[in-house]
Amino acid sequence: MDRKTGEKALRERIRTGKISKEDVTRRLAELAFGKANDCVRLALEDQPELGRLDLSLLSEVKRNDKGTVEIKLIDRLRALEQLAEVAGEDSGDLELFLQALGGDVS
Repeated sequence: MDRKTGEKALRERIRTGKISKEDVTRRLAELAFGKANDCVRLALEDQPELGRLDLSLLSEVKRNDKGTVEIKLIDRLRALEQLAEVAGEDSGDLELFLQALGGDVS
């Protein structure tokens, strides 16, 4: 399965509330180990093509009138901690979390 097809399938699972443990694990790994190149490109280029940038690691951006740019990225340590929890646990609590996301709470 190519990347676009995989992303489309993931969006459909999110929309229908059928997110899997693998989806959560994969996303946490992307956040924990992803590259911030596009976030830096956003700050350095005068007119970056926003539609082509992966800004998933970006938490906050500030630019003042003097041209100073401040970029704040997500907390990777927290993403690693959550990834370790998901990877190291049985499906118990994660299943409850995923059910809550899907609206299947009893």
